[in-house]
Amino acid sequence: MTALPDGVPVNAASPLLQPVAAGDRIAVLDILRGFALFGILLMNMEAFSGPLDLAFTGIDPHWHGLDYAADAAIYVLVQGKFFTLFSLLFGAGFAIMAQRADAARRAFTPFYLRRSAALLLIGLCHALLVWSGDILVVYALVSLPLLACREAPTRWLPAMGVLTYLCAAALMLLLGLLMGLSTHLEPAGTQVRDAVAQAGHTIDMQRQAYGHGTYLQAVVQRLRDFFAQLSAVIVVGPEVLGMFLIGSWFARSGALATPDNFARLYRWLRWVALPIGLAMMVASAIWQPYLAPGTFTAASGAAFALNSVASLLMCLGYLAWIVQVRARLAWLAPVGRTALTQYIAQSLVCTWVFYGYGLGAFEQMPRAGQVPFAMALFALQVVASTVWLRYFRFGPLEWVWRAMTYLHWPPLRRAATPR
Repeated sequence: MTALPDGVPVNAASPLLQPVAAGDRIAVLDILRGFALFGILLMNMEAFSGPLDLAFTGIDPHWHGLDYAADAAIYVLVQGKFFTLFSLLFGAGFAIMAQRADAARRAFTPFYLRRSAALLLIGLCHALLVWSGDILVVYALVSLPLLACREAPTRWLPAMGVLTYLCAAALMLLLGLLMGLSTHLEPAGTQVRDAVAQAGHTIDMQRQAYGHGTYLQAVVQRLRDFFAQLSAVIVVGPEVLGMFLIGSWFARSGALATPDNFARLYRWLRWVALPIGLAMMVASAIWQPYLAPGTFTAASGAAFALNSVASLLMCLGYLAWIVQVRARLAWLAPVGRTALTQYIAQSLVCTWVFYGYGLGAFEQMPRAGQVPFAMALFALQVVASTVWLRYFRFGPLEWVWRAMTYLHWPPLRRAATPR
């Protein structure tokens, strides 16, 4: 048995790359995945319980009292911070797999392309058959340029990641400026009215299909939403790739496997990056608290660019705090080990609860009520993951993903313990 630079063991005698055994995992990665999965659920609740295009637009002014406070808290503390953390962890996993392949002297590219293709297939099934807010398709697509960065020196990765991530903020600024300029070139108000009308029509279609339609009608609408969501890759893609590269550095440098050796970095992230990011996020929310669907201005572009930078800093600050208190959060590790299964499970449960072909609670749950609902669902996921992993080595979808990646079915059930 040999070991990687970051302490992840590899069986060099194995003829093929194999799934990582439970004892070979970096425990904090699973804890971080579990934490990120909870944040993603909190963020996505708004998009599960109502029209997708009315979610992620800031602090919705139609809420009042406790509902408005809950919407503001989730916008400032959660939205944009946890999908970035999940992206960082994806990049860390990529780097660890590449190191394992190098240590075992196995070809990595064919294996990784199969893994990305399998993730793309799972993501497409999720986006078209379950919920159109899927992020897995973007991950699968952006994983290809990540492969091209595999040979980059470790010391380059932080700068490469931050600069790539900031391209998204620059694009938001540019888009805002172009939209502002176009309003001066078009007849007064015509373009804005057309965009608002089109956005309203799309929201009405989502409301009808998801809130009152059949499953087939919802699938048709998901197909429409899917192509609309793909257009956002021009902005989301650089954010995701940037976080992939930053995550690769955290893994390759050993900052995740041996965090005590990076105490100064983690202190800076906890006590400098997080407070600065939070201050920037609050400033953005005060400046432009809400972006009405179909509207976008130079001020909106600047505010959302500030939001993007703030999300990066807060994400890294959250990571540093979780690493600091990881021993107390070991209960998150099982749900982190089954993150793919539980991510899809969140969509299955929530669409069943809210959509018209399920329990039909669409647009019925108050914003403040969505928080305890998400907490209860996540608690059930933690329990289910813990029980499942007593008897099985992987989550169900993790098992399928590994089979598609390694071209054989890995053993699923744990061996019985001798008495």
